[in-house]
Parts: sequence; C-alpha cells; structure tokens
Amino acid sequence: MANPGGNRRRSWWGWGWEDQVISGEQLTRLGEAVATTLGTPELELWPPPRLEDLTLRPSRLTPPESLVKFCSADSYSRAAHTHGRSFLDSVRAIHGDFSAPPDVVAFPRDEGEVAAVLDWCASAGAAAIPYGGGSSVVGGVSCEVGDEYRGAVSIDLGALDQVLDIDRVSRAARIQAGVLGPALEEQLRPHGYTLRHFPQSFEFSSLGGWLATRSGGHYATNYTHIDDFVESLRVVTPAGTVESRRLPGSGAGPSPDRLFLGSEGVLGVITEAWMRVQNRPTHRASASVQFPTMADGAAAAWAIAQAALFPANCRLLDSGEAATAAGVTTGTALLVLGFESADHPVDAWMARATELCADYRGVVPDGVRTSSTEGAAGAWRTSFLRAPYGRDALVQLGCVAETFETACTWDRFDELHHNVDEAVRRSFLEVCGGGTLTCRFTHVYPDGPAPYFTILAPSRHGNQVSQWNEIKAAASDAVLANGGTITHHHAVGRDHRPWYDRQRPALFADTLRSAKTTLDPAWTLNPGVLISR
Repeated sequence: MANPGGNRRRSWWGWGWEDQVISGEQLTRLGEAVATTLGTPELELWPPPRLEDLTLRPSRLTPPESLVKFCSADSYSRAAHTHGRSFLDSVRAIHGDFSAPPDVVAFPRDEGEVAAVLDWCASAGAAAIPYGGGSSVVGGVSCEVGDEYRGAVSIDLGALDQVLDIDRVSRAARIQAGVLGPALEEQLRPHGYTLRHFPQSFEFSSLGGWLATRSGGHYATNYTHIDDFVESLRVVTPAGTVESRRLPGSGAGPSPDRLFLGSEGVLGVITEAWMRVQNRPTHRASASVQFPTMADGAAAAWAIAQAALFPANCRLLDSGEAATAAGVTTGTALLVLGFESADHPVDAWMARATELCADYRGVVPDGVRTSSTEGAAGAWRTSFLRAPYGRDALVQLGCVAETFETACTWDRFDELHHNVDEAVRRSFLEVCGGGTLTCRFTHVYPDGPAPYFTILAPSRHGNQVSQWNEIKAAASDAVLANGGTITHHHAVGRDHRPWYDRQRPALFADTLRSAKTTLDPAWTLNPGVLISR
C-alpha cells in the first residue's frame, strides 16, 4: 500500500495514520461523554484486531511473471485494501471480519502496467477494483464480488502521484490520478497554485478518486464539485485508452469527460487529468454568525446564495451540530461564513453577507476575522478534520455513528428536513432505543442546499450492522420520497445502489449498461457498483 507519510504507516483497519488513532485515556473519556449524552450505561469498548492475529483466506490468483514485481499478496496490503472507510467497513474491520480480501494488490507505476493488469484480470476471470486513497464511505472499493469471478485484484494507483506539467498561460496542470491531496498541494505550491479542492477525506483521498466519485470539496459555493476543475481526462479501459481533448469548454456533442466523471471505476481507470488550478488566496475574512433557529440560518444562506456573493464557506450548523462541532452552547444555529481571494480584499463581500444575515436575526458576536482558524469557525474546522478518527472510536464503543447527505431545491428543503428528521428519529428510537440527530449544510447553491445529517445512537457489539441497515433504509427512503438525491457528494458505491436504481431514469440505466459493455466487455471492473448486467 502506498505510504505517503514516509516512516508513518496508514492504519490497515481504520481511518488515517496508526499514530493518530484515538486510544487510551482519550478513548475512555470519549466513552464517558457519549454515554452521558445518550443517557446509557457504560459503553463496552471493543479493541481493534492485531494484524498478526488476522487470518486471511489464501489468495486464489497468481499474477503472471511480468506483473509480479509490482504486485503483492502480503497480509498488510490485502487487509488494508479489503475495506473502504464507511461505518459498515469500520464495524467489520474492528470485529475482525476480513472475509473478502483482494487476492492480489497491484501497484502499477505507469499506464502500461495499468493496462497489463486489466488484461490479466479479464483473461483470468478476475474482478478489478480501482483504488485511490481507499477513503470510500459507500462500499466503493469493496472486494465482495461474488462467485462469478475467480478472484479480485485491487489496483492501487498510489505510484502515479506526480504533477507532470504546468501551463502557466492557461493556468492548468496535468496531474496523475493517484496523487493524494497533500502531495498534490505540495507540488503545486512552488508555482503559486492550488487546486482548491478540499473534501473532508483530503489527506487520504486521490485526484482519481475525486474524479471517479464526483467529489464535493470543502468550498460551499461556486467551485464545489471536482467537475468544475476538469479540462480533460485520460482513462485506461479494458477496450483501450480514452483521452478527451483539452478545452475550456465545448459544445461538440455529449462530453466524453462527463461519461467518466462519477463512473466510480466501472468504465475504466482514470490515470491522469488536465485540471484548472487557482492562484493561492492572499485575502481572507471569516465570521461565525449565530441565529435563533435553523430556519433563520437557512433563510440567510438562501439570501447569500442568491445574491451571487459566492463565499468560500457557507456552512450552516443546527444547534446540536454547533454545540458538538464548534463549541457553541447557546442553543443557537451557527453559520460558518468565509470569503477569500487571490486578487482583492474581500471586506465588501463579507460586509454584504453579514448584512443579509442580520435581516434574518443573525448576529456576529466575535466580529469578522481575517483567519479561519480562530473562534467557532476554527473549532469547527478542527472537528471537521478529526471526525473520521472519532467515528472509528465510536464504533469501538459499540455505537451507531453514521452520516448521510443529500441535496434538494430550496422549495423542498423545509419539508425534506422535517420528514427526514421525523423518519430517522422514529427509526433509531425503534431499533436503538434513542439517539441524537443533527443537520448542517455542506454546500449552498442559488437553487438549493445540500443538507448533511449525523446520527449517534447506542448499540451493542454484534447488533451494529443490522441496526445500521434499518436506520439507513429509513433515512434513504425518506430522502428520495421528499425530493432529495441519494447522495450529493459521497458517491453511490454498493451501499447506495438500491436507491440509486430508483433515482436514475430507466433508459439512462440501459445506456450506461451499453457503455460498460463497450468499454469493459468482460465486465471486469468494480462489479456491483452503479450497474449490473
């Protein structure tokens, strides 16, 4: 498994670095706090497994001699590529369930080796699972491929990790798809550039993964999805290599790029892309705006989005989310508001945005700041980046700790928020006996927000998966019934397939199936994701 941290090692069972895992006294204190919040007895701590105690099924595949030098079947590589980083993945890993590991992990170093692996998989009757940073939270990199395949090969793109070319005139960069977020920014920084795409998984997710899942970044308006930065793509498929023409825009028929953006590895392996980059910001302003109610904050977010101010950050947190993630204990909702520019001061934009907030009873108790690392906004940012480690800790404590997100038009938000809230609370009361549910906006558009819900409920080890299944179904059913999408930025994977099948038009499903048959005749790539035969 590619190790971008030098001597540090990625966790093979959970999120992030092994030396950053919540443990010891910190984990004990977390357990006490969660038990108090949920009103439950002391929670049972389940320690994660040790690699030396793990027994993986024997590999069913042997790569040909020409591929052996960049393939591995050692325990660490196979275990680390067995799961993504969803709640279900975390539960299974912590309880030692590695029943469907890849038989081989390939680490190709160039496009030719990617193509060679795909050829081998097709001839061997094996499934090929493209793997970027492994941060999927929807079962997108799982090797549970069924008996139709003789085995599964995880194709780790981590060695394709370079910025290959910079076009300073057009302000764009040609970048290999396996590069992780921090390494990408490190290579762009000497040129004064940034991609300006920062999903929560930034530290452990790759450019190719962002493209394949239509990732949503940290910025709440304007450039929100990775789609916005793409000039062209290069994709290796079992039928050959596809490269789109590099253009700022084109009206020449359906876009080839759009076919592969969001394709989640079922059509080909994205190996590189020309991406629009940005000058690094030099002017910033941030504010933490408090509102009496979530509805007041939502109205302000609507006004800001439709005023075309395009803040970099416009994250609305309900009172529960504001308390747990930003330390705001006044019972108010919180709008984390920020502006930035590489060209000009942003004071006028911030002043207008706070005026709009005041129209909806918003107040800025700490004033406007020139750094987003101060105050409630800074506390929220730290909590945001540490949240995946906390989720793994909550799984160890026997909780159901899950998130789900959607997007809807503004005219549907009030109804969706109310009905989803009601359905999910009813579900976790029935299956867990209680719990908490919070909501925030991750992104806002002129025509609608992207609500993001967080569930924390008491459970027992051995019950977490079945209880998650019931709560997940209730949440997903309610989202679709009230005009939302099954996912705004977490992708479909295997976990969202039942609802994605209901959301997409039937003729589009047939079209996608035809495209896959053309590009992947043996249906080798990522079976179970997006489409079935």
